Amino acid sequence: MRPLRLSILALLALASGSAGCRDYNLKRHDSGQAGLIPADQYARYGREQAIIVAIGREFARPYNSGPQAQADVAIAYARNKFGADIVDISADPAGYRLVVTFKDGWRTAIVPIADGKTGDDTKIPS
Repeated sequence: MRPLRLSILALLALASGSAGCRDYNLKRHDSGQAGLIPADQYARYGREQAIIVAIGREFARPYNSGPQAQADVAIAYARNKFGADIVDISADPAGYRLVVTFKDGWRTAIVPIADGKTGDDTKIPS
């Protein structure tokens, strides 16, 4: 009788522990824009901020080939359009973010910005 009680307690502990685990749907958490500054307003803060918004908008465009293809397209867009401003860019497609290092040393993460605009719709100051 005693081993049965211990196994039931072990199963209950395991069940309660697994209920506390978070889900791994990172896109929902990372790309949600609720509560953030609107992208167009953030783009007006400076040239690098506008570049971030443009890359984020390209990163959010739907390509039916999965997150790796979205990251590759966003990286190609960033290198072709802003190559003089960007030193390094890398992707974490599973986490839905790009990491960009600008020539002045500023390093930031970019998440998809799904506001219905493309990167070319973003006004980039000189």
